[in-house]
Amino acid sequence: MAIVFEWEGRTPKGTIQKGELTAVSKEEVIAQLRRQHIIPTVIAPKPKAVFKFRLPFRGKVKDKDIIVFTRQFATMINAGLPLVQALDILSKQTVNKTLAKAIVDIKADVEGGSTYANALRRHPRVFSELYANMVAAGEAGGILDTILNRLTQYIEKAMKLKKKVKGAMVYPSFIIGAAVIVIAIIMVLVIPTFAKMFAQFGGALPLPTRMVIAVSEFLGGLGGLLILGGIIGVVVFIAQFRRTETGKKTIDALLLNLPVFGELIRKVAIAKFTRTLGTLVGSGIPILDGLEITAKTAGNKVIEKAVLQTRDAVTVGKTIAEPLSQSGMFPPMVTEMISVGESVGALEGMLTKIGDFYEEEVDAAVATLTSMIEPVLIVFLGITIGFIVISMYLPIFSLIQLVR
Repeated sequence: MAIVFEWEGRTPKGTIQKGELTAVSKEEVIAQLRRQHIIPTVIAPKPKAVFKFRLPFRGKVKDKDIIVFTRQFATMINAGLPLVQALDILSKQTVNKTLAKAIVDIKADVEGGSTYANALRRHPRVFSELYANMVAAGEAGGILDTILNRLTQYIEKAMKLKKKVKGAMVYPSFIIGAAVIVIAIIMVLVIPTFAKMFAQFGGALPLPTRMVIAVSEFLGGLGGLLILGGIIGVVVFIAQFRRTETGKKTIDALLLNLPVFGELIRKVAIAKFTRTLGTLVGSGIPILDGLEITAKTAGNKVIEKAVLQTRDAVTVGKTIAEPLSQSGMFPPMVTEMISVGESVGALEGMLTKIGDFYEEEVDAAVATLTSMIEPVLIVFLGITIGFIVISMYLPIFSLIQLVR
């Protein structure tokens, strides 16, 4: 399981730097620092606070904040503004306080002799490893403004993809939530009133009515508390289980095998994988580093494992397409197009085309999912409430017949 390490090290110029890195072991931290040409002197797991209260979302840096910062920074660099001066201007005009503080710290590091990429790496919660590595490639190649513009486009596309998936889940969740609340109110507050009225009349009640009243009494008493407690318990268990390495692998595997939703999750993962790897390759990142970074940003442990296995296979001379095909996670069309891209030396372009195609596939899948779930939920809600209403009126119809 990955943990946060605090480190201190020395650059080739003799400058002392400090920072934090998320890794599985100290060895991985050492390897990452050596790639940055930093000789580590101190590495230790970051102490965990016993209790720290935080307001939800307080101080969070959103993708939109990073996009605005990166675009403005690219414009300033392209206009010939010195790096430190550009950072100074942006630190003063950035609205997000967490990002503004990070920019101030980055500016101080750059003034102290650090590269911009290494300064970014000291803020892993604000700037991803992908971001820092692409910046490093831009600095090395003298095309920092070009890389920053490419980063902006990448983050924008990733943000749009995330919004599409979230949008597909919001409406069904709202309908289900509303249905549960309406049914709960009817069962706990309305049905007991009818039950008292029927008890005064006496006589045998129809079976559907007895069933509804029994459920109402169960929910209104200890049963309702048991169900609520059970739901909370399951949610807490899943949340805690998800934090473990085994839990992540198990849940991610289950998600990929879900009917309907599983296919959507797979398409999102493929779109993200190809878009990320294509952006990294096009920015001059070595393919092995690109695969490692892409695996970490996959968002699904099953996909991450497949990509890391591909990286291991590439180190012994295999192509990217072959191990991806053997993993069973990627459709033949994807692996064949990647194979062609490798053969003709156009891997970046081919990955971009696959990314574009699968983003369109996600659009279509989201539209299909929404159009399919909506009528199913409405019909279910109508049948449930209809059954409850009819069950309550059956005794009334019987009374009317007796009066006649």
